[in-house]
Amino acid sequence: MSIKSKIAAALVFLFAIILALGGLGAYYLNELANDSRAILKDNYISLEYASNMQKALATIADPDPAERQRDTSDPDGIPEFDQNLKKQEANITEVGEQQTTTDLRREFNRLRNGDTNPVIVARIRQHLFALEDLNRQAIIRKNDVAKQTAKDALLWLLSVGTGCFLILFSFIINFPGYVANPVRELTRGIRQIAKRNFEERLHIDSNDEFGELARSFNSMAQKLDEYEHSNLARVLFEKRRIDTLIRIMSEGIVGMDENKRILFANPVACRLLGVNESQLLGQYAPDIAASNDLMRTLIQDIMTANPAGQERNGFLKIYDAGLNGEGKESYFNRRTHIVEVTPTGEEQPQLAGYVMVLENITPYKELDLAKTNFIATISHELKTPLSSSKMSLKLLEDSRIGQLNDEQKSLVASIGDDINRLLNLTGELLNMAQVESGQIQLNIQPVAPADIVTYATNALRVAAENKHISLALTAPQNLPTVLADPDKASWVLVNFLSNAIRHSPDDSVIEVVARKANAFIEFRVRNYGAGIRPEHQSRVFDRYFKAPGLQPKGSGTEEKTTGGTGLGLAISSEFIQSMNGQIGLDTTVTDGAAFYFRLPVSQELVNTRR
Repeated sequence: MSIKSKIAAALVFLFAIILALGGLGAYYLNELANDSRAILKDNYISLEYASNMQKALATIADPDPAERQRDTSDPDGIPEFDQNLKKQEANITEVGEQQTTTDLRREFNRLRNGDTNPVIVARIRQHLFALEDLNRQAIIRKNDVAKQTAKDALLWLLSVGTGCFLILFSFIINFPGYVANPVRELTRGIRQIAKRNFEERLHIDSNDEFGELARSFNSMAQKLDEYEHSNLARVLFEKRRIDTLIRIMSEGIVGMDENKRILFANPVACRLLGVNESQLLGQYAPDIAASNDLMRTLIQDIMTANPAGQERNGFLKIYDAGLNGEGKESYFNRRTHIVEVTPTGEEQPQLAGYVMVLENITPYKELDLAKTNFIATISHELKTPLSSSKMSLKLLEDSRIGQLNDEQKSLVASIGDDINRLLNLTGELLNMAQVESGQIQLNIQPVAPADIVTYATNALRVAAENKHISLALTAPQNLPTVLADPDKASWVLVNFLSNAIRHSPDDSVIEVVARKANAFIEFRVRNYGAGIRPEHQSRVFDRYFKAPGLQPKGSGTEEKTTGGTGLGLAISSEFIQSMNGQIGLDTTVTDGAAFYFRLPVSQELVNTRR
């Protein structure tokens, strides 16, 4: 019998129970209604007729004194008595009621024919009393019958309802289990199969769909078990091959599961950690990190709330003992990969573990340091002859040396501009060499913000006047001093101003503002040029990046790459950050550009350190 047929039979059974209870209740309610109707129709109405005849008889037997002086052949009560008697004659329902009504008619006829003998009146009253008593007894008897009917109905409904309740209760207890237990058994079996326990079997003994499903499931599990064992050797071979590839890689690799227990670590990683492989495998990584600084650094991002799927990078300087025992400080690029796996049949990926890679970049770092040293040396060596050449040009411009014609003055001015550009370039290269080597030399001291603004604006006032650009300064004298290197801070502001002048149209305004911003003093340079495209705003502080912008040209615009080396803003960022400050681009400005940097207030910084 199928599940569908069983459920249909159960529903039919429930419907039959409801129908039986409803029919039984309707039957007894109808019986009670019939009994009540019989009492009302058969007896109560007869009592009402008898009562009306009693009243009419009293009028006939004891008429008004005024009536006695008139003809009394047909007193007023006789028609009423006769009318109620006719109704009573039509409502004979009880045994003996017919005889009493007949006697009552005979005596009434005598009274109506003029026989006013008191004996006749007494007989009529006696018959009326008998009629009333007969109907009262019938009411009492029928009421007892109705009570008995109600008791029988209650007994039957209680008996049938109890039986139906027990049957339904058993049905409620057993039928859900009949459907749910096989489903629960199937769910448990599927979970075991998902855990690769292919020896799991379902035990459902029935001939319905559940039994067929169990047999199909067991057949599937058996085939999966056979497939699993047939491919186990190949899986083990692939695992060994992957393990071999990890061990021979030149990068240090450490793998952990989702619970941060170490699954593997190749020889390079063990050498850098200074721990044997046997001491790592199976261990909880934070326990190892408690006594190993490098492991603590590697799992720092994992232990913090790092979103799943996000990779973390970073540079580390680690002492590498080397294979031959010739150790040295080496540079490594750290990459932490979050491993996620989407189980078969599911859509959401699940965390499966972490892989940390230490890539040896020492050769590239040494080349970078050599490049930095070379640039610093060349820039320093170039600065001396350029300064001498600039002094020679100053002497040539002196009229005491000799007068120059206009063409010679133009050549001297052009050479001077080239020398200034070369000096600025060598200065930026020297600053970048300091930044890349981590040897920024700072002379931190309290500095008045107004002095920094005054120095920068005075240095570029001539350049601004050549383009008819006015500088709007806002630098109150009562601002607190900042802790900064005055030369580096002024250099950054000069760089902001020179960029603003370069990108501002003629006859425009550049705003230079110094104001209090919480525990910092903010220096802000705002121009109304073409601005920086949104896709380039996040890279303006990158080294050697020169953002293309829209430059004014007549009535239209053209896109061109800005001049310079692309180092100014990168150097500015390093200088400000080395002075515990902040630097950035205000992305809310759309008409032009607004750069700012913030330096800590000297007094507040001192109090914080205390």
